[in-house]
Amino acid sequence: MQIRVPEQRQPDPEPAAAGSRAERRRSARLSPRERVLAALAGFRALVGPRLAPLAPYARRLRPKYPRPGRTGWRRWVPSWRQWLGAWLGGIGLTGLFLVVAYAATDIPSNLNTYATQQDNVYFWSDGTPMARTGWVQRQDMPLKDIPVDVRWAVLAAENESFYSDPGISVKGITRALYRTIGQGDTEGGSTITQQYVKNVYLTQNQTVSRKFTEAMISLKLDNKMSKDQILEGYLNTSWFGRGTYGIQRAAQAYYGKDVSKLNASQAAMLASLLKGAGLYDPTLSAANHKRAVERWTWILDRMVKIGKLSPAERAKYKTFPEPIATNKVYDTGSQSDYLVELAQQYAKKSAHISDKDFDLGGYQIYTTFDRKKEATLTKAVTKARSDARKNEPKLADAAHYGAASVATDGRIVAVYGGPDHRKQGYNESNATTVQAGSSFLPFVYAAGLQNGIRKERGGAATDVQPGTLYDGDDKIPVTTLDGPYWDRSGKKVHANNDDGKSYGQISLAKALAYSVNTPFMQLGMDTGLDKVRSTAIASGLLSDTIGAQVPALSMGSSTPSAIRMASGYATFAAGGNHTEPYSVAKITRNGHGVALHTPQPTRAVRADVAEDVEQALTESFRLAHPTAAPGATAAGKAGTTAATGKDTASWYTGTLSNVTTSVVVYRIDLKKSLEPLPLKGLAGTGTDNVPYSVWAQAMGLD
Repeated sequence: MQIRVPEQRQPDPEPAAAGSRAERRRSARLSPRERVLAALAGFRALVGPRLAPLAPYARRLRPKYPRPGRTGWRRWVPSWRQWLGAWLGGIGLTGLFLVVAYAATDIPSNLNTYATQQDNVYFWSDGTPMARTGWVQRQDMPLKDIPVDVRWAVLAAENESFYSDPGISVKGITRALYRTIGQGDTEGGSTITQQYVKNVYLTQNQTVSRKFTEAMISLKLDNKMSKDQILEGYLNTSWFGRGTYGIQRAAQAYYGKDVSKLNASQAAMLASLLKGAGLYDPTLSAANHKRAVERWTWILDRMVKIGKLSPAERAKYKTFPEPIATNKVYDTGSQSDYLVELAQQYAKKSAHISDKDFDLGGYQIYTTFDRKKEATLTKAVTKARSDARKNEPKLADAAHYGAASVATDGRIVAVYGGPDHRKQGYNESNATTVQAGSSFLPFVYAAGLQNGIRKERGGAATDVQPGTLYDGDDKIPVTTLDGPYWDRSGKKVHANNDDGKSYGQISLAKALAYSVNTPFMQLGMDTGLDKVRSTAIASGLLSDTIGAQVPALSMGSSTPSAIRMASGYATFAAGGNHTEPYSVAKITRNGHGVALHTPQPTRAVRADVAEDVEQALTESFRLAHPTAAPGATAAGKAGTTAATGKDTASWYTGTLSNVTTSVVVYRIDLKKSLEPLPLKGLAGTGTDNVPYSVWAQAMGLD
């Protein structure tokens, strides 16, 4: 039996006593949820009657799955009304999104850095300014001063509908997005307005977000600025290569004239550069030239098609307007131009800076060049040039003097590149034109000491010592493991001494000190010409300047520059450790450090080998100049080149106080060819000849 308990009824709560007026107002307020519901109710009351006639159609668009009255797969396919509703809804949402994005996008107030360009500044090794270069050259030009043909050459090439479009190209943007998203590639399709926005407000990154922002800003800019203002800004900020931004500097760089003096043909060539100066500057390569001519032709024909150039005017331009070969980019001084050139090349390569980024400027480049040593070296070579013009004016016209000083740790401390970079861009300190001659003998000596020699095929290598004897007679036949060495003409090859003198049996150390050639020609064969080559490269000479692997290699058929010759001898002075020569110690950009690869020493030859070579060079210097360096240890050697039986170059390379300087004097008529000419005594005679005199002055011995 179950007993039911009566339900206890709770007493009703007593009414709350009335509070203050503030409490009554708070109690009368609606909660946030109630306010939202009230707002929605008001919206339904206002809009509901107006949307009521559309209700039947909306109900028809509402999908019903599976669809009644259909069989099979048709039950799951939306009707045309549903497809139409989805399409219209998508358009509406897209339009709403674009309206919101347009309203939310602001035109940036600050221009990009390359719209307000800076110079690059170079410093001496002591931190004092050496040069300022305006690699990125810009000069704004009012649109009224830019000829109409120039404007329309650019518009025909880039955006012929510029004056009628809304600032963007929907077709171009769609194509670009398809390429970017669909195929993992990028493509342009931008209007002049879009390109201008990208140049002065955005980055050059080809991403979907950047393209979308570019389009929104372009639309706003097109409503804010006139077309002429946009075109003027575009022409003054676009990159044309050769370090130039803007049509005015481009006209000066490629044609040496102001933009106001350009004709339609020249304008069409400049307009082609907008597609990529690295690909369309016709002076850079034959492939570039071909592309530039094709683009130039297309632009002129396009101008005719859109009615901006008459057929009669077009007929005048049958020949491609070749631009000048180079652009004057320096204005720093006759000799420091060569220093800037070397430092700029090294900075780009070692810091991985692109041409375009370097052209944007703002870099502070701290070089390894020593102000005092540079002045001393320049003064010495300038005096030699002056003396030559005074004493041998006919020979001096084709005379060249290359010189470089390299520290044993690889720093290039001074170079002499030529009389004036603005008159001769050819850098004589870095030229690989004339043979090393007997200056190459230390590398053969080092190869023999390092690797030993073989006198029998299959036999073990025999060590070579400074006291090892070789035949020093003139005109001795060169032998191989199989007998005499025959050249291609069927003649035996003989070794010759520069002075035609025979020395009999002579030690290798003494042969180097006296510059006796014949022992080293045979030593190279006994050691292996491949080992001679590898030793020279490891010591600092460039592989593409090493001579052919024939007996003449040991006699200096290689063509090192003065910089590389100094670097090679510096390896022996550094105990056999070679450090690649470098000209930049540090780079910053607007106060921030830039990562820079600085060469580190590597072992080229053993320390004992380097010591033996250095001792022989010290003896060579002492024998030739017994009173030249009292109290100081100098090591050096003269070198002569007798290519094709003619004296074509004279060298002196030596080390003092951990700095190696190499000087070369030669003659080449650059107006005719790069073939070396006989010196005919221009370099002087005896031990105190011109190369040695310049070396001694540069090292502070004279």
